[in-house]
Amino acid sequence: MDLKDIQNLIKFVSKSGASEVKLEMEDIKITIKTGSEKTETTIVQQAPMGMPQMGMPGQVAAPVHAQEAGSGANVVAEESKFIEITSPIIGTFYRKPSPDKPVFVKVGDTIEAGDTVCIIEAMKLFNEVESEVSGKIVKVLIEDSSPVEFDQPLFLIDPS
Repeated sequence: MDLKDIQNLIKFVSKSGASEVKLEMEDIKITIKTGSEKTETTIVQQAPMGMPQMGMPGQVAAPVHAQEAGSGANVVAEESKFIEITSPIIGTFYRKPSPDKPVFVKVGDTIEAGDTVCIIEAMKLFNEVESEVSGKIVKVLIEDSSPVEFDQPLFLIDPS
């Protein structure tokens, strides 16, 4: 994220009326707080993930990665034929249009491209997420009313 992106984010937050916005990405954390007439921005850059952690002598990262890869290999092979519907924005995931309505889709439903599958709330705006593919819902990966990150998988679709 460059300086121009950060400046645009600050302008957007100050115009939106939000009192505080936190944005965390792989190597940077940004917190923007707005007050009566001032905007305060805190930017913290984290150390790269490859750096050794302090306070854990003798722990080696390679065996942990090997163990994770071994345990998830069967799941990846099984799910590779499915297509993921991912979150287009950061926000809160909702399966229903309102608390008293039924869910948009459930496991086993057949959907078409353009069908609404969920809603993501971001800054009091409710954004409908539409499927880009046709197929059958195989798995819902997120619990209702849970926070989601950008590009986080929400549903698995079997296109066949």
